Amino acid sequence: MRLGHAVRGLLAVAALAPLSTLAGTYDLVIDQQALSIDGTAKSAMTINGGIPGPTLRFKEGEEVTLNVTNQLDVDTSLHWHGLLVPYTEDGVPGISFDGIKPGETHTYHFPIKQSGTYWYHSHSGFQEQEGVYGPIIIEPAKAEPFTFDREYVVMLSDWSAESGDQIFANLKGQSDYYNYHQQTAGSFIQEAREQGFGTALKERLSWGGMRMMPTDIADVSGYSFLVNGKSAGDNWTGLFTSGERVRLRFINGSAMSYFDIRIPGLKMTVVQADGNNVQPVSVDEFRMAVAETYDVIVEPKEERAYSILAESVDRAGFARGTLAPRDGMAGDIPELRERPLLTMADMSMASMEGMDHSNMTDMDHSNMADMAKPAMAATSQASMANMNQPAMEGMNHSAMNGMNQSPMNAAKQPSSDYAPGSGLTPSAANGGKFLVYGDLKAVTPYADYRAPDREIELRLTGNMERYFWSINGTKYSDAEPIKMTYGERVRIKFVNDTMMNHPMHLHGMWMQLDKGKGEFNPLKHVVNVAPNTTLTVDVPADALGEWAFHCHLMYHMASGMFRKVIVETPADQTAAL
Repeated sequence: MRLGHAVRGLLAVAALAPLSTLAGTYDLVIDQQALSIDGTAKSAMTINGGIPGPTLRFKEGEEVTLNVTNQLDVDTSLHWHGLLVPYTEDGVPGISFDGIKPGETHTYHFPIKQSGTYWYHSHSGFQEQEGVYGPIIIEPAKAEPFTFDREYVVMLSDWSAESGDQIFANLKGQSDYYNYHQQTAGSFIQEAREQGFGTALKERLSWGGMRMMPTDIADVSGYSFLVNGKSAGDNWTGLFTSGERVRLRFINGSAMSYFDIRIPGLKMTVVQADGNNVQPVSVDEFRMAVAETYDVIVEPKEERAYSILAESVDRAGFARGTLAPRDGMAGDIPELRERPLLTMADMSMASMEGMDHSNMTDMDHSNMADMAKPAMAATSQASMANMNQPAMEGMNHSAMNGMNQSPMNAAKQPSSDYAPGSGLTPSAANGGKFLVYGDLKAVTPYADYRAPDREIELRLTGNMERYFWSINGTKYSDAEPIKMTYGERVRIKFVNDTMMNHPMHLHGMWMQLDKGKGEFNPLKHVVNVAPNTTLTVDVPADALGEWAFHCHLMYHMASGMFRKVIVETPADQTAAL
């Protein structure tokens, strides 16, 4: 760090941490209180009276103690997301401990084995969305391979006036409850004008058979999006002096929202992903899956305000902050970009050509089963009567309640961030560079890089009509644990058979993305598996114990897209004991 700005940088850091910087012991109190965010009052959960909770600053190599007191009237917990801790300290009720009862104080104690940007959150109920989350910064024992003059945490989240229980109940009762962009007879007429009647009809029939809509981008809408607990109108601001290198530690602490990040007028140099150093990549924009972290460096040259824009992937709104040379300044907020639509590429429809639809029974949402969003639902019967009925003859649409998984396999896009032609494929504003996983390359090689000892295929599945999500067609309550042997290297092949993104998070161990860079493949604790794609990672099974492994979309996890991973001692070593 350059000495000329070191003092200002340290002051900026200190402002982020209400607790003692680099203290070995922290006291955290989880409570409930009335808060007003974005103009809406709600009974929220807080840590030490705030949302988000205090920034915890650790030092690589130290031992930390965290005393967590539960002042709620229900059980709670804290999970240290991305941290390599003993499994008994991981903070997952039912796996690593029993949770923290009302009125009790639970003490976590563990060594700090890493550095970088991470976060913590409740793993109890829907408390994470209610406000029980906060940032973690771990300073490295050795110098980092980049310099900066000051730094800020930019923690993104989604906020709802509804409770998590109410949102989940709404989704269970009507899976398209939050789809505010339903298709109508009027939109069909517009599509027919633009595409031609035959093409528009074929599209509608395909979506109608799947009981879906191209507008099914996000499960939940209506959120307010926050930066460090502040709405766009509150305008969180980080100060800079022209010419400084400013490090922004982005954390997506939302429950359900993906964000596309850009700072108009500034290039961003990505230097860390999920707390691990990567070779610098200059980008104009990047997408953050739920629970990921990215560190970027920017160099503002002009004495003006720059908007930090985190646009939700469904284009419902912005989380917005500002970089400025003085308090009180505000950057521009542009118009939201056009809302994306799912395409047949997302739905694997290419593989459905020529299929015998009469056999499409017992179809899991993994293969677009029982989806509770009829694409034709809002189209009036009168409009339907005018459609070309002969074109519909011979099609058994009622049978599209199921589909054998096998035909879907051919359409999967291997090792891709996004399916070609996908409506969710991102592109940067004004044609700039958009970060993809293939751009990430570790700074240092992984010491034990080798061929995997075996492979496990995990199909990401679900049923939208009943709103449950699963792995290999089985929800968590009915599933056997995944077992690994300490010391082995396990390849996990994710196959996303759904139309949704799934941010998959493994506790306690790294996942090494398979992106063709060998020992320089990056390590991550969350990997996004896009619709209709496969993604492979290698897991070095280097942590004994029982670990959670799940989709980090909160309502997907709650409804079954979750597994327990057990890492066991090798049989020969067990026998020797």
